Amino acid sequence: MDLTRTEDQELIAETARELLAARAATAGARAMDGDPAGHSAALWKEMVDLGWTGLPFSEEHGGAGGSFLDVCLLFEQLGYAQVPSPLLTSVAACGMPVARFGTSAQKRRWLGAIASGRIVTAAPLPWDHPGEGPVAMQDGDGYVLNGVAAFVPFAASAEHILVAAYLDGVPRAFFVDASSVSLTPLETIGWDRPCDVELKHVRVPSEAALGTEAADAISLFGAAATCAEMVGAAQRVLDMTVQYATERRQFGRPIGSFQAVQHHCADMSIDVLGSRFIAYEAIWLLSVNREAAQEVSMAKAWVSEAYERVCALGHQVHGAIGFTQEHDLHLFSRHAMAASLAFGDADHHHEALADRLKLP
Repeated sequence: MDLTRTEDQELIAETARELLAARAATAGARAMDGDPAGHSAALWKEMVDLGWTGLPFSEEHGGAGGSFLDVCLLFEQLGYAQVPSPLLTSVAACGMPVARFGTSAQKRRWLGAIASGRIVTAAPLPWDHPGEGPVAMQDGDGYVLNGVAAFVPFAASAEHILVAAYLDGVPRAFFVDASSVSLTPLETIGWDRPCDVELKHVRVPSEAALGTEAADAISLFGAAATCAEMVGAAQRVLDMTVQYATERRQFGRPIGSFQAVQHHCADMSIDVLGSRFIAYEAIWLLSVNREAAQEVSMAKAWVSEAYERVCALGHQVHGAIGFTQEHDLHLFSRHAMAASLAFGDADHHHEALADRLKLP
């Protein structure tokens, strides 16, 4: 595995960081805190125009011919700038399962729609309640879905929802028209405006149904992409903390000159670097279409806990100022708690690893 970025990848990351830094004041988490949609429509249009929504898809299906690793560089920068966006759930959690496991007709239909800027979102089966979730039944040449999909991100902005549901006890994935479901907005600490999605006798044509592998891939790609987002956010917390330690003076000297503060910053740096390596190993394996379930669980478990540790130490170094509403550090702490739960928390992925390794 070579994690050295190509020139194109460096350009992707630098362009994204510059754009998001310039838009953070109007499209960042603080600006979107009271917005019903939870994201900037103007920034979304810019993303579409720049080709971000089609970056990992083939040119044949309206994309830019990039890779999953390429688009994860964008998720990392979204985390760094703390800019809420449905890009991750549209492209990674919905688009990648179709790109990897959809039929030719499904790729033409859905990848083209996502690349053109249609917002879609994903509703994986609940990781904290195995066996529960929506249920599908065969109905002629189509299917009928019933049940509730919980905590679906950006559901109110989506035109379609990729719902994982049980068909005869086996997970399948179905594209559902968002106008055919009932939404209940949820109050959470995150920025992704989740809703409970209620499905009552929702009919889905056969061409909108995907297999078990696609249903599993929702969480697989979603978790890996969330790791990239958390890596970027943790890097920003580290950068903010180091800068503050060099500027804040106490006893006539910068607090960064004190050994205890240096140790905190060193521990944060180790967590950020370790998170980057373990996250991008999993992302790279997915990008080259290799088995990566174990590596994704390892990454999600580690990065979720590491990001929260980085935020906690950042607060220690910042002291009282870091807990104020005016300071941005609390935005990252809220994001860390929410992102750690997305697509399975650390305990869930530790258990998945133990099962996969057949540990007692």
